[in-house]
Amino acid sequence: MKFEKEMKLIRKGVEEIITEDELIKKFKKSDETGKPLRIKYGIDPTGFDVHLGHLVPIRKMRDFQDIGHTGVIIIGDFTAQIGDPSGKDETRPTLTALQVKKNAEKYMEQLYSVLDKNKTEVRWQSEWFGNMSMKDVIKLMGKFTLAQFMAHDTFRKRFENGLPLGMHELMYPILQSYDSVAVEADVELGATEQKFNILAGRDMQRYFGQPEQVAVLSPILMGTDGKEKMSKSLNNYIAVFDTSKNKYGKTMSIPDDLILNYCLYATGSYDENRILEIEQRLKKGDNPKLIKEELAWEIVKAYHSKKEADEAKKEFNLIFSKKEIPDEMPEFKIQNGSFKLTEILFESGSCSSGSEARRMIKQNAVSINGEKVKDVFYEISDECIIKVGKRRFLKVVK
Repeated sequence: MKFEKEMKLIRKGVEEIITEDELIKKFKKSDETGKPLRIKYGIDPTGFDVHLGHLVPIRKMRDFQDIGHTGVIIIGDFTAQIGDPSGKDETRPTLTALQVKKNAEKYMEQLYSVLDKNKTEVRWQSEWFGNMSMKDVIKLMGKFTLAQFMAHDTFRKRFENGLPLGMHELMYPILQSYDSVAVEADVELGATEQKFNILAGRDMQRYFGQPEQVAVLSPILMGTDGKEKMSKSLNNYIAVFDTSKNKYGKTMSIPDDLILNYCLYATGSYDENRILEIEQRLKKGDNPKLIKEELAWEIVKAYHSKKEADEAKKEFNLIFSKKEIPDEMPEFKIQNGSFKLTEILFESGSCSSGSEARRMIKQNAVSINGEKVKDVFYEISDECIIKVGKRRFLKVVK
């Protein structure tokens, strides 16, 4: 097969391609015309903190870019203000346009840690929805039936369980599907939970006389707790903005049965042969800790550098193998008086927000001079050493 090499690359770490035959035909047409395929991925910047789970389909976009195609990132400045119910049992709070814009800027900064900026096109939904009339919207809605939407697991379950299901939420798949028409997508990437919306995009393109996009669906990266998918709300995530030491330590904390999941989806540095080698080592009974050390090192190297990966490994072993406090740690200076612990954690960067600081305290994950703190209103007035989670240390000085 002429495009066997390309298909092997795209199949790697992918759950489903709808359909492979169509993708091969698109590769062929691109080869004949010299026109790169347009690979679509939409983001709803409801927050700015990107975690490694978000980057699974982004790595696949980079694979397409590496073989000469164009990545098209769509900023969902309309859909982010509606809320995608996929996989959720409740509606999501809406955001202002300004919040979406600020979040999107931070979001793209992190996506470029993986993507080739020169082969990435960034589009905003407001380009096509901003001037759309009510008549146009009703025409779009007329392309689908209520029966189609009730076949969506999340919609159906919420309806059957008597949970709120706003009419505006039914618009989300319609808007996302029209995005594919607006940018003339050849391929759309997404997690398996986005299958309904991506297939709706194929339907919408057919209605508008465009060739149907191919759906490339990626599996979900599990959270560090090994129980749920990676999620900020569950505090089981590894963030792009995490320090090298935090990335290393969080990776070391994953359950042993997640090693292969992370080798496949948390970093792009593991090829097929190396995955097979790790599978064999685990079957033989090799120490999982050693394999996780290699994995943690690879993840830190991918987002930082070889030097920082070496330093993170050294400090992790110092703290957890010898149970010592690191010689060097960030310092936070306070004046005379008392200061809220949550504010210190946020302003020092030990926690990404005040809400995360409160959550960590409630989860008994914060200690001062070795003593757990359970009071979210706790105040500090003297010098001390704060430990957040298993890996973050902060020295408070005057």
